[in-house]
Amino acid sequence: MEPKEIIEKAKKQLADLTGFKEPAGIGLKKEKEGWVVTVEICEKKSIPEGMDIIGTYDVHLDAKGDLLGYEKITMRKKMDVEAFKKKEE
Repeated sequence: MEPKEIIEKAKKQLADLTGFKEPAGIGLKKEKEGWVVTVEICEKKSIPEGMDIIGTYDVHLDAKGDLLGYEKITMRKKMDVEAFKKKEE
């Protein structure tokens, strides 16, 4: 599979599972068992737009591009430069 195809599969599968729209692929890493695609997605729209909440996820795919799992790694306000970690509940 081409890198672009892997990223598109990860974005689609994450959007299907979470219900969030318009994910953006921001990273791709090859691993032994497949791929890890880092995806940002707007989880909450706000006014002003800079206050939107952006979640960053690692999406794990096998070599064929099938979903193995995903996890949220950070979240931030759109206007923030640095991400902040999700608080443990």
